[in-house]
This record gives sequence, C-alpha cells and structure tokens, in this order.
Amino acid sequence: MLHVVHHPAYVSPATDGGRFRFDKYGLVMDALRESGVDFQTVEPVPMPRAWIEAVHDPAYVAEVMTLTVPPEKARRIGFPVTERVMRRSVLSPGGTWAAAKLAMVHGYAANAAGGSHHALHDTGAGYCVFNDLAIAANRLIAEGDAARILILDLDVHQGDGTASLMAGRGDIFTLSIHAEKNFPVRKARSTLDIGLDDGTDDAAYLAVLADVLPRVLDDFVPDLILYQAGVDPHTEDRLGRLALTDAGLDARDRYVMQQARARGVPIASTMGGGYGEDRMAIARRHAACMIRLAAEAA
Repeated sequence: MLHVVHHPAYVSPATDGGRFRFDKYGLVMDALRESGVDFQTVEPVPMPRAWIEAVHDPAYVAEVMTLTVPPEKARRIGFPVTERVMRRSVLSPGGTWAAAKLAMVHGYAANAAGGSHHALHDTGAGYCVFNDLAIAANRLIAEGDAARILILDLDVHQGDGTASLMAGRGDIFTLSIHAEKNFPVRKARSTLDIGLDDGTDDAAYLAVLADVLPRVLDDFVPDLILYQAGVDPHTEDRLGRLALTDAGLDARDRYVMQQARARGVPIASTMGGGYGEDRMAIARRHAACMIRLAAEAA
C-alpha cells in the first residue's frame, strides 16, 4: 500500500504578485484517487518551531511566523508570506519528517508536498520558505531515528539550500543531479554535484544515475534516503532544461527504489518541482512517481 502524508492546508490560494500556484498539492490527491491505486493518507502536524530554528536563523523564522518577511526576501521567495503560506510552510517539514517515520516501518512513504531545497539559513528562495529536507534530516538524526541520511535530489534545479545548510556534516550526504545552466545561477557545493547539459535525454540521464547512485550508497551506507523526486526534468516542463520522457522519469524512480531496496534502505519522497499550464498533467506526473516508488518497494 502507498502511504501518503497530506494536509488540506498544503493547498493555499495564489498570493498577490506571485506566479506560484499551490493547487497541485491538492490535485495530486485527485490524481491518486483517479488512478485507482490503494493508498492511505496520514495527516502531518506542524514541525515544532525549535526544530525549524535548529536549521534556519531564528530571526528569519520569526519573520515568517509573524508575517513580517521583508519585501526583498519575499521577492527572493517568489511570493509574499501570508497566514496560509506560513501555515503550510510549517506543515510541510512536519510532513517530510512523518513520511520518513512511515518509510522506516513500510519501506516507502511520500510527502505530498515538500522538497523546498532552495530555502537558505536566513531567507527563503525559489518558491521555498523553510527547507523541509534539511529540517527533517537534522531532527531524525538528533532524535536517533537515523544515523546517516542521504538526501538524493533529482529535481532539475540544484538543491543549493540543502547543500549549504548541511555542509560539513559527515552524517548527511547531499547528492544533486540537475541541469547545470538552470536556476540557481550561483550553485552551492553539495557533497556531490552532477550538472547535466541542456537537453539531456533518458539514456544519458539514466547512465549518469547508474554510474553515481550505487557508488554513493555503497560508500556512504545511509540508513535512510530523503528523495527530492521533482518531475521537472520532464521535457515538457515549463522551468526545466532537460529532456526526460514519461518513460525516463519512470525508469529513474524505479532505479532509485531498486537500488535502495537491494540494500535495505527505506525511502521517503518529497514532491519537489513540476511546472506547466496543465496543472492536472503535472499532478499526474507527481502521482505516478509515488505510485511506481510504492510498487517497487512492495
């Protein structure tokens, strides 16, 4: 069975002056129901403020919580932080943490949000307010649920926030495979970065993944993978620069789960990026990702 962490507050109205729409976080649940797959929904609780402040600057956290994020930070995020945005921003890290806890029991679970990998220590960026991947990883290790975590970021954009927040930690490995010429212009340094040329297709992408992932798993030996499973490497994605097809994304996700399962490592996935005018098509890509990961984990 597929275990999905979701909260109705993941869906927020579009904010004034921002292009980002939050509707896909509801549409993905519609897509899962439409698919007929058997799934169970778990509702997250907000991440306690202390765990957010363990990763982010408490002054920035206070700005978000009191809805006083300055205009220059709101511009960097891509939208203003309203009451609804603030609420989903504390629920999303709670959802990634909950998905990880479920994955440790069932082998795989998905957060139907999250993957906010551009959020930095003292500001949000790139449609990301708080970095759920870094917050969840830090908490899981601090509370003894995991000793070594691989944050595997296969979104089309480099996970610069995650890389900078987790830099220097020997117990967290950040691996980002992304389009080199895409956002952000200034890349951070992950434990391992693989920047791909524009137009990289299925075969070339999968060859890179097959070369890199087994070595990282065998050398680092994680006991949990947090998988930023963005679907924006798709050739039709509005903000992507790669050329993966539906079959390529399918093969990517199945390979990741096969490699993890062969080593007994559970995976918790986050939705990450996926952009386009056909919102339901994007939601179906995200839902298909969860469905195939659960199928390979079974």
